[in-house]
Amino acid sequence: MRSLLLSIGFIVCMMMQPAFALLEIEISQGVESALPIAVTAISSDSSSQTRLITQVISADLHHSGLLGVVERERYPDGLINKKQVEYQQWRDNGIEALLVVSTQSISADQFRVEFFLYDLVRNKRSLAHTVNSNSQSLRRVAHKISDVVFKSLIGMRGAFSTRIAYITEMGIGKEKQYILRVADADGHNPRSVFMSNKQLMSPVWSSNGSKLAYVSFENERSEIFIQDMASGKREKVSSAPGLNSAPAWSPNDQQLALTLSQDGDPNIYILDLQSGKKRQVTSHYGIDTEPTWSADGDSIYFTSNRSGSPQIYRLSLSGGKAERISFNGRYNAAAALSPNGELLAMVHNNGQGYRIGVLNLRNDSFHVITDGGLDEAPSFAPNGSMIIFSTRRSGSTILSAVSADGRVQQQFRLQAGKVREPTWSPFR
Repeated sequence: MRSLLLSIGFIVCMMMQPAFALLEIEISQGVESALPIAVTAISSDSSSQTRLITQVISADLHHSGLLGVVERERYPDGLINKKQVEYQQWRDNGIEALLVVSTQSISADQFRVEFFLYDLVRNKRSLAHTVNSNSQSLRRVAHKISDVVFKSLIGMRGAFSTRIAYITEMGIGKEKQYILRVADADGHNPRSVFMSNKQLMSPVWSSNGSKLAYVSFENERSEIFIQDMASGKREKVSSAPGLNSAPAWSPNDQQLALTLSQDGDPNIYILDLQSGKKRQVTSHYGIDTEPTWSADGDSIYFTSNRSGSPQIYRLSLSGGKAERISFNGRYNAAAALSPNGELLAMVHNNGQGYRIGVLNLRNDSFHVITDGGLDEAPSFAPNGSMIIFSTRRSGSTILSAVSADGRVQQQFRLQAGKVREPTWSPFR
């Protein structure tokens, strides 16, 4: 029950590696029918810039689980030319799509990046784009290219150029440090947002991706802060007596839903960020916590044990009683809504451990999509295709991601240490 009071999921104390360590993605399960694609440079381009871009794109597309990046050994013999493609030769090698990248230097630290996508099945070039970049932006440009290619081939906007935020812990005893970090969606470019020798928890992105709200115990009690990502400025927005936890941004970023126990039992409140006024929206002797907003901002979903065990409820903010919506299993908590408002991911327990389940709000169908024993803190990618969460594997706490249908699974590993409470940013 402590998780209901303090965080989305369980509080797990964990050791962590140095601040510069990367999250490395491993595909643990993909789609057998993944579309085979070759990613390469034109034969005349051996620049380090192009190598980096093709490496990043290849990793992005591979990690999607829906595209199979073929090894160079399967490429047909001959020069790779962006102006002339021997479609049949590539098809004969079992390749259905070809991405060709070229980089040209246009000044001291400016590059022109060209990319061409060929549909080898239909014998046509489907994309041809040019973008400028400097050396510091090459990875971001590569992620953007991955987004475009993924959309062209799969029909869904890619989320490779987004970010993830997460909590790490390093040191032991009095030397322990809690760190709120942000990294690219592929785990690269990690940076520390805030560090404390007291517990940090429940980070959540604003809808426009410019701010993070989170809970800090730096003053020996739970308080909610908002941190601007561009300036680094922090603002304490809730320090009521008792519990201050589980912040959740409204779709317009003008309000926070949060859990307060200032009047006794933990209940859901709405904080107007401009006026600072709080409005209580639930009132129950049990525990109401972990709010998340509906896509239209007219209602909230939250966890409550008012039925005897933690379950998910929906409450219209215009009035009325809370409606229970989770009925599968003895435990459902920490709801996360998909960007289109159709799917609700949650931590689910039916007697076989804590796993991630997905409820389809259109037809009330429910599916368990993970097989862990202690999965927690689900968060949707902004395109709704993947859900990131923390889990325990072989005695270690790591981040994992799973497609909303459960067919694709990934693991984000660190060379040493553990990580928890991930949250996926919106599109940039």
